[in-house]
Amino acid sequence: MEWHACLDEYEKLVIRMTTPRVVIDNAVCPTATLVKVDSARRDGILLDAVQVLTDLNLSIKKAYISSDGQWFMDVSHVTDLNGNKLTDESVISYIEQSIETSFPDRSHGFGGSTALELTGTDRVGLLSEVFAVLADLQCDVVDAKVWTHNGRIASLISVKDCNSGFPINDSQQIDRIKSRLRNILRGDNDIRSAKTSVSLAITHTERRLHQMMFADSDYGRKPVLQCREASPVVTVQNWAEKGYSVVNVQCKDRAKLLFDVVCTLTDMQYVVFHATINTAEDKAYMEFYVRHTDGTPISSEAERQRVVQCLRAAVERRASDGVRLELCTSDRQGLLANVTRTFRENGLNVTRAEISTTNDIARNVFYVTDAIGNVADPKIIETVREKIGLEELKVKELPLIYHEREEAAVGVGGAVLSLGSLVRKNLYNLGLLIKSYS
Repeated sequence: MEWHACLDEYEKLVIRMTTPRVVIDNAVCPTATLVKVDSARRDGILLDAVQVLTDLNLSIKKAYISSDGQWFMDVSHVTDLNGNKLTDESVISYIEQSIETSFPDRSHGFGGSTALELTGTDRVGLLSEVFAVLADLQCDVVDAKVWTHNGRIASLISVKDCNSGFPINDSQQIDRIKSRLRNILRGDNDIRSAKTSVSLAITHTERRLHQMMFADSDYGRKPVLQCREASPVVTVQNWAEKGYSVVNVQCKDRAKLLFDVVCTLTDMQYVVFHATINTAEDKAYMEFYVRHTDGTPISSEAERQRVVQCLRAAVERRASDGVRLELCTSDRQGLLANVTRTFRENGLNVTRAEISTTNDIARNVFYVTDAIGNVADPKIIETVREKIGLEELKVKELPLIYHEREEAAVGVGGAVLSLGSLVRKNLYNLGLLIKSYS
């Protein structure tokens, strides 16, 4: 560490104490890389550490966290998405440098584009209407993330002017964009809750989406689409002797799960003092010992219920049992409007989307179901792929139900249903999707 000439020894000591120290160990555990972080405790340090790992699409299999007193320690068992240890030196170096930044600035600008924030009532085809309006107003979508939950939609869309390639700074044009998008989001009966705004910088894209949906109170609404996955089990109890509230979350394991939970607790003004995270097969078990930022535990039944609802919502927002479609093609004006219109015309509902453009190549991910949240018909998926381009739009992930359909079916009283015809039919349907893998 290099020191500025004007720093005295006391100032150097303070910097050493407040700068997180990171040790990455591949020798201790045979199945995962250990990432150890210790530092003087400060607000948000746990979220910062988890965010660095999840932004790299790393999987946290286990973690032990303690920050009682004035010191913070986190030991995480980490793998890549394929379950392998971390061996890439550039990744290891990035983790060390990112976490060891004394006072990390997690805000991100939009790299010369204009950021739009949208919230409103979700419906089939809404996304195609949004992209059609942006195309009509000569807006080129550079990046976007779209989440839906309990009948609500939140989206961050980064746009540029199609003609100049620069951010849209004209106030009248921005007002036109906001007005037309707001009219779409309102629909027939969403006059008050539809919102559009322009953001210059945000703390973190996915954290901002959580904040937008939290502000929209999605956690208190009833599900609109059918959900095939079991709801997360969340419990909250007070440990009066120690002055903690103990929060337990059990649910299906998935990428970025710990970030979603810690992000929500942090934005609800709770501090995590101790935590244990464990995963087994496809299940995740998380226990957090928390207090308010003023040091008090959860104090009422209404607050306890609110924490339960908000954490369930945090887990569910990013979860999706829809078919994952990936589009990779040359970017062009109106591309997203055309693709999402094709989805709408064939009765597909987009439940989540991630849009990105690099060097004039569009790389987009869509999770789709049918209009009421059921698994989309494989034949419809294939029809959509044929219209958009078999080589451009590919199926990359199948919901669990497709695999379940291969299992034997037994009738009442033990009578075996026509197993051969059942399997042949389902294999045919599966083949329509699986043949698109690459």
